[in-house]
Amino acid sequence: MHPYTNYFTVSDQKDTNAETMQMLYQVYYNPYLKRTSFGWQVDPLGLRIFMRELYSRYRLPMMIVENGCGVTDEKITADHSIHDDYRIKYLGAHIKEVVNTRDVDKLPVIGYLPWGCIDLYSAGGDYHKRYGFVYVDFENDLKRYKKDSFAWYKKVIASDGKDLS
Repeated sequence: MHPYTNYFTVSDQKDTNAETMQMLYQVYYNPYLKRTSFGWQVDPLGLRIFMRELYSRYRLPMMIVENGCGVTDEKITADHSIHDDYRIKYLGAHIKEVVNTRDVDKLPVIGYLPWGCIDLYSAGGDYHKRYGFVYVDFENDLKRYKKDSFAWYKKVIASDGKDLS
């Protein structure tokens, strides 16, 4: 039997994987950490600590994927600008710790990928939660508009994570 058969088969059995995932989202809230508008804890240093722990266990190169900041529907100005300084601040702090893991701790970090680059529907079908560098006008014509974070992240990529300003 293929190892993933149980993941793709509909059955009457209890889905223990879904239960496990639900438990992971119901973790202890650290009162000293800031949270997003959705209650997610913001802990860039925790990401670095996690990466160090991961490397100490497995001794394999690491890549951070789908790190990001989901926020409620962003405000688009009359000239189609979206000022998402909070996203830049969130991503900048996390990327800084990934770069520190690579450059200061000298651990093999091979990449960093934020959540989707374009706004998308969340798993629950909600399009008011925004993740990307590109705004999608879901209400009208699905046109796309670059957010301030778009130009910022382009600069971050070009500098290999060194220019986070």
